[in-house]
Amino acid sequence: MFTPTLNKLLPVIGAVVFAASFPAYSEQAIPEDTFAPAISGVTAGGSPIHFIKDGFDGTEGPVAAADGSGSVLFTETKANRITRIAPDDSTSTFLENSNGANGLAFNGNGELFAVQTLKTKVGIIYPPGKEKVLSENFEGTVYQRPNDLVLAKNGGIYFTDSGTRPSKENPNPPASTPGVYYIAADGAVKRLANDIKRPNGIQLSTDEKVLYVANTDGEYVLAYDVAADGSIGTKRNFAKLAGWGKTETGDLASGADGLAVDAKGRLYVASSAGIEVFSDKGDALGVIPLPKKPQNIAFAGKDKKTLYAVGRGAAYRINVLTPGFEGRSK
Repeated sequence: MFTPTLNKLLPVIGAVVFAASFPAYSEQAIPEDTFAPAISGVTAGGSPIHFIKDGFDGTEGPVAAADGSGSVLFTETKANRITRIAPDDSTSTFLENSNGANGLAFNGNGELFAVQTLKTKVGIIYPPGKEKVLSENFEGTVYQRPNDLVLAKNGGIYFTDSGTRPSKENPNPPASTPGVYYIAADGAVKRLANDIKRPNGIQLSTDEKVLYVANTDGEYVLAYDVAADGSIGTKRNFAKLAGWGKTETGDLASGADGLAVDAKGRLYVASSAGIEVFSDKGDALGVIPLPKKPQNIAFAGKDKKTLYAVGRGAAYRINVLTPGFEGRSK
């Protein structure tokens, strides 16, 4: 016969045995929602940061779906597909064989533009039958790692190429030639900058008079004034990043990656610190920390009042006080 004490302990013992045998089901393996700090006009203090799912394979490039469903799409670059997150947090495959698509953007006709990393190029990848290559090289030299893009109202496309970097799989890659590029509406390609160590996320201000570029290895988000012909002025430091510091390898970096803007012109930056928020003047407004460091962000959902973040295989969403900019998909 079991004693009363042993009867009380049996459920605990059973839970421990179950968790040890099947660690994927243990409570510690299930991420919990965390909470956002109060940032004026951005988040109410205590707003949940909803965990959606983990285990994605290369999380990048989120963008609001163009079908009015309130869904968000993002790229699984390593899995070579684009995944959809529905408003109820369910996930499904949107597009297979994406050619390693990274940054995404829709135009007003529902055509999906992507920078692509397997066979490096920039072009339209959806809908079926509308695929089109816009640029595969600059002056005969192929791109190394197209990273992100933003579409301008004049039909132009700004995109970044983050260049090469050593990895375990490829410790001695070709010399890195990072850059910021512009594809004009007539198809002409210009290199706008080649003096940024690792250009990553790229975004336009709401009035398209300023181009923002995230330098992953730098201390600042960079900014350029935009001329009527799409060209840019002198580089300047726009906002100092809280994520700046030493990496695991001892190098200095901010982890600055994806960028987004809201209806009030605030700039949101995915960095090593979380989601950093700045005014349109570059003033730091606050940081939304996440359980896993974000790689890219986008506004989507009903009225674009949900901020989605993806990174390190995980996806999250946060209800915000000010919607994302409605003037473009990203």
